[in-house]
Amino acid sequence: MEPILDDLDRRLLALLRDNARDPVVTLAARLGVTRATVNKRLNRLLDSGAILGFSVRVHDAAEGSTIRAITLIAVESRDARDAIRSLHGIPEIAALHTTNGRWDLVAELRCTSLTALDGALGALRGIEGIRDSETSILLSTATA
Repeated sequence: MEPILDDLDRRLLALLRDNARDPVVTLAARLGVTRATVNKRLNRLLDSGAILGFSVRVHDAAEGSTIRAITLIAVESRDARDAIRSLHGIPEIAALHTTNGRWDLVAELRCTSLTALDGALGALRGIEGIRDSETSILLSTATA
């Protein structure tokens, strides 16, 4: 069952996405509510599974991952579970998303070099059930 979120939950999640390390008192002030309200909301969001966990965003240069790419993937059958399991075995795949339209999956790749990217794409194309793929190297990230 999916958690039901109200406007305050969505605003709290937006603040956490921006900086999950903000203290509860800061979150409460930005939301215009008490610290107790923020604590209760956080606990409810964690208990309900709306918040799956907290993570760190690492600058690409710090990880040594200098090449980033997006690969669009088409699978042979409607059931992509076997292909997804195999794709999770490729360490350069940082994230994998299902989608609709012409492509069935979108893989985000992070590689240390073009040679590593070539190897990851070779491994990807060698997976049984992968029918087609198209890769674009990400050159920069546009910010608002």
